[in-house]
Amino acid sequence: MGIKLPIEEEKKDKRLFKMKTKLFTTVVISILVIFNLSAEPKWGSTGHRVVGEIANSYLKPKTKRAIKRLLGKESLALVSTFADEIKSDKRFNEFYSWHYINMPMDETYDASKRNPDGDLVSGIAYCMSVITDKKSSEADKVFYLKLLIHLIGDLHQPMHIGLAEDRGGNDFKVQWHYEDTNLHKVWDTEMIRTYGMSYSELANNSPALSKKQVKLIQEGFVIDWVNETHKLSKTVYNSAKPGENLRYRYSYLHFDTVRSQLQIAGIRLAKVLNDLF
Repeated sequence: MGIKLPIEEEKKDKRLFKMKTKLFTTVVISILVIFNLSAEPKWGSTGHRVVGEIANSYLKPKTKRAIKRLLGKESLALVSTFADEIKSDKRFNEFYSWHYINMPMDETYDASKRNPDGDLVSGIAYCMSVITDKKSSEADKVFYLKLLIHLIGDLHQPMHIGLAEDRGGNDFKVQWHYEDTNLHKVWDTEMIRTYGMSYSELANNSPALSKKQVKLIQEGFVIDWVNETHKLSKTVYNSAKPGENLRYRYSYLHFDTVRSQLQIAGIRLAKVLNDLF
């Protein structure tokens, strides 16, 4: 039988327990908030979803039916982040190099040295070959369709067609509003996050384009688009100095380019899918 505490001591003990419980709860909540703020999705998730949402509005009815047979109720926006999500699984390490191309600023893709592990161009080509192969299983077609949707988005992020020496801007250290980051992440995530719109808001507020403008954007194909993005990457590299603190003025000067590249990527993804299906 336990020792019974005097009434005053028992009340004091209960108050102390409540205080400790409240403090513990506050600490846990604070940690979760900090984690959620710092764990901004890795274009980042929002950018890829913008591309998928825009592409959906340019799909032909036949294409939409074919994609629905493969993806069911999953939208292009939802599956657009799949290729990044599987990076945490070692079974899919072979696809890591498909997300980018590294080449010197003064070279085109055809003249550059190929990555023996594959790159964006070879990855996109492989995805398309599986999707169009009648012998491919439905599971394989679904898997490579999800990869393809993501890779077309990556193709239009300037730092995904960057330099080998700084890993596409990942080693180009800068600050974003006084926080340490790198140039790749500024273009991948930070400008979009700071702007504060959801993927659907960004997609729905894309500039209106004429049919002639859309047709012009869809001209050429993957290698042409790679070379076009690579030219833009030079502008991005020249937009900041190592260690520079980038803030609102940087977004003011460059966020329209981000929005434009997301829209172009969505329109071209629609072309690729319409051609496939």
